[in-house]
Amino acid sequence: MRTLRLSLKSRRALLGIAFISPWLIGFIFLFATPLLQSIRFSFSNLSVAPGGYVLDFVGLKNFKDALLVDATFNRILIDSVGAMLLNVPMILFFSLFTATLLNQKFKGRTMARAIFFLPVILASSAVAAAESAGLINLMGDASAVESTADGGASFNVVSIVRMLADVGLPMAYVDYIVEAIMRIYEIISRSGVQILIFLAALQSVPGSMYEVAKIEGATAYESFWKITFPMVSPLILTNVIYTIIDSFAGSPVTQAIYQTAFKTQNFGLSSAMSWLYTLVIGLVLLVVGWVLSRRVHYN
Repeated sequence: MRTLRLSLKSRRALLGIAFISPWLIGFIFLFATPLLQSIRFSFSNLSVAPGGYVLDFVGLKNFKDALLVDATFNRILIDSVGAMLLNVPMILFFSLFTATLLNQKFKGRTMARAIFFLPVILASSAVAAAESAGLINLMGDASAVESTADGGASFNVVSIVRMLADVGLPMAYVDYIVEAIMRIYEIISRSGVQILIFLAALQSVPGSMYEVAKIEGATAYESFWKITFPMVSPLILTNVIYTIIDSFAGSPVTQAIYQTAFKTQNFGLSSAMSWLYTLVIGLVLLVVGWVLSRRVHYN
């Protein structure tokens, strides 16, 4: 009996299909039908009837209402995209920096890695609400802290601004660094998965490459930019895409879509908002993926 011999490319393709098969099966049986229904809802006016619901086709009216009539959707959407553009570089830089530190050999390394991954493990709604309440109780009114020009937090921020300005950094960079410092808790809490991915990438870099670089007289700085950074660049692209999607997952836009659907009972408008939001996310991912993929180094 002759056995079918597959090429290496075919075997890898089958292996890839096997890995995505759980997601593919779940998408077909759980998500495909609601996805198609949401497309129908976005082009229709849904009204509740005794036997279920009735759809009246209205064309692009829901999309026009979302963009031109609704008073808050455009502003919330633009604010969410702007916050994403600020958060992604902060999270990526912090994740790579932390993963590089955690990749070093020191006592208690396993415990340190677990601590940085704890926010991901505890990322439930109840825990997040408890954390928010605890922070409010501990920190007090944030506006009061900001208004206290002579007090602790504001004084520290002013000192940091003066120090960075004295170094000669442009004010745009100073403002970005100060913004990152003020949002350090949010950055740390949303960097667990990225740190884990970067840590796996760093551990896959052959140690012989660093040994050769050391023999050649390369400094640690040169080794990082000539060896470490190019070798982990494919995972930088992965982390950027993951961070963008994660930043949109719990944004105010999703809350506005939920309120439009279940509080005002306007399911057609809510579906149109959802698809507009999906198109914006897809466009951002397409542009970012195209730009970064041209600079990724594949070994």
